Amino acid sequence: MAQAVTAGGELSLREQALTGDEAAFEALIGPLVEPALRLAHSMLGDRWEAEDATQEAIMRAWRKLGQLRPGMPVRPWFLAIVINQCRNTRRTRWFKTARIADVFQRPRPDQSDIERVDLARALARLPNQDRQALFLHFYLDLPVEEVALALGISPSAAKGRIYRACHRLRPDLLEEDK
Repeated sequence: MAQAVTAGGELSLREQALTGDEAAFEALIGPLVEPALRLAHSMLGDRWEAEDATQEAIMRAWRKLGQLRPGMPVRPWFLAIVINQCRNTRRTRWFKTARIADVFQRPRPDQSDIERVDLARALARLPNQDRQALFLHFYLDLPVEEVALALGISPSAAKGRIYRACHRLRPDLLEEDK
């Protein structure tokens, strides 16, 4: 395998991480942990589950580092691993059971939280794929091309998914004139 060398003759972070350098891997993935946690929390709705899913995604990224093609951006590659880990978490029987119990334990929102609750409800009615696209693009501020890479779709499909999701949200968020 050809190794990517910087102008100074040193190996790139990716190549150093491929050789087993944990510090290089941490430098590569470290800045992405916080966005990954936010993404996982948006998908799972639970802080502890999000932390577990992100930690598992980091381990998978370490094991699958060889699959990161030269020139491919690390951020969408890693966020795709986080998305897949969250999907796997949501499929487990325990997660489904725990989610039902949480519904009965949530406190009722204060009057000041109504707008946020309305947005949360509107987002909850969207399909998971639409929520993921919106979150990646608007909350994590990823360009459409990186959203596409993270979701494993074409840039035009990502752009269309974002547009359709925004269009679906509008009726739920428009205030009624009384």
